[in-house]
Amino acid sequence: MRMATEANQQGWWVACSDVPYAIYIGLETEASSIRSYEPPVIPGLLQPPAYARAVIEETIPLATADQIATRLEVRLRRQARAHHPGRPFRLWVVLDESALRRVVGSPETMREQLEHLTHLGAQPHITVQVLPHDAGAHPGVAGQFSILHFTDTASDAGACAGGTVYLERFTSDLYLEKRSDIRHYNVMYDHLQGQALGPEATRHFITRATEELLAGSPRGRS
Repeated sequence: MRMATEANQQGWWVACSDVPYAIYIGLETEASSIRSYEPPVIPGLLQPPAYARAVIEETIPLATADQIATRLEVRLRRQARAHHPGRPFRLWVVLDESALRRVVGSPETMREQLEHLTHLGAQPHITVQVLPHDAGAHPGVAGQFSILHFTDTASDAGACAGGTVYLERFTSDLYLEKRSDIRHYNVMYDHLQGQALGPEATRHFITRATEELLAGSPRGRS
């Protein structure tokens, strides 16, 4: 409840030092909807604490214990906005199958993540789709991207009325606001959704992945 309340406060993330993607958090806080494609791992908005900590620890080798704790706190506070009971934004996520097969942290951590993903995918404002390996080549092979859309109120606060495309990189991020770029990425996302499994088929796919993980099958460990 504290995080949900604070998530509504403008600029709460500024008080957290060493947050390299503060600009994105500001945009995310004002967004009315987000369309996200994630190939390597489950996106931060859908991560439970154990999985989130493991991702931070294992992807930032030089991070100190304090930096890890700060990033974890920020990630969990971002989720409060996504699940706010009064005004959650609309969230679409297309996941590459590899994000489900990659065991992050431990098998138990990964099991918790997959079950958490199934629970969140059943929420009315969250749509999760899996892009299986047998879908072949697709517009997302170049990597992660997110498309943030804003209401008129958000655009008055400085966000681009047509939206913003966010490209996450290791040392510096890219923000695209040209209408032609946004249109291009929207078309890419439409194609990704068309090639991905539907929400119901995705739930069955995640359930099978969880069962294979628990059974310790070679595919579950891949």
